[in-house]
Amino acid sequence: MIVACIQLQIRLCKKDGNLGRALSMATEAVEKGAEILAFPELFLTGFCYSQDLSDHPPYSSLDPFRSFVREHGCTIVGSLVDGRLNRGFCLDENGIGFREKIHPFGPEKEQFVGGKSISPIQTSKGKVGLEICYDLRFPEVARSLALSGADYLVTIAQFPASRGYHWQTLCRARAIENQIPHIACNGAGPEFCGGSAILDSWGRPLAEAGSGEAMILAEIDLEDRDRVRKEIPALEDLRPEIYIFYNKR
Repeated sequence: MIVACIQLQIRLCKKDGNLGRALSMATEAVEKGAEILAFPELFLTGFCYSQDLSDHPPYSSLDPFRSFVREHGCTIVGSLVDGRLNRGFCLDENGIGFREKIHPFGPEKEQFVGGKSISPIQTSKGKVGLEICYDLRFPEVARSLALSGADYLVTIAQFPASRGYHWQTLCRARAIENQIPHIACNGAGPEFCGGSAILDSWGRPLAEAGSGEAMILAEIDLEDRDRVRKEIPALEDLRPEIYIFYNKR
């Protein structure tokens, strides 16, 4: 399956401009065979607190993408603002599924509340394990998604330029420790570090972006996940009965 990460340079509060560039880059991606298209966190608006650009069901801001997926048969992953939720979505011909950002970061807590559940989203392209930006720092999120049957992880983010090394390291770690393909899509510079990557179940990069606006593609093999887990049965060898979990403190 061919997947694409569209590393968009998000213009704060410039919804129409972001939409136009997103659709243009999405068209380029499907012309090159992409079946799954991931965009950065809040790619249409950024963290726009000066204006109310929140959307609500049935999410009219996604209407252009509904038309796009009907035309091209692809799946689109991103997030939008819905009131006090940073709401991640997977949109395809069969409908739309949602998962909220679990961990708002720093000042985001004044605007957003964290999601209450972690589970994969069923799509026509398999079960998507979706996590949003700061969630990447919490291995419990990716592990929960993997153990719940996710076929691959998708992380969408606006990781800052000052923490690019963290982004690269954590993206690989989540793939390696869960033995699962990982599509990691970040915002482009200058504020954000870019560095979007498509990783296989060994954590090896299949495609990587620099810091600027870019679109990367790679083919992921969903059966590779099971082969890797058979070779090194780390998930089978878990011993949760002796681990210290936060809710037991």
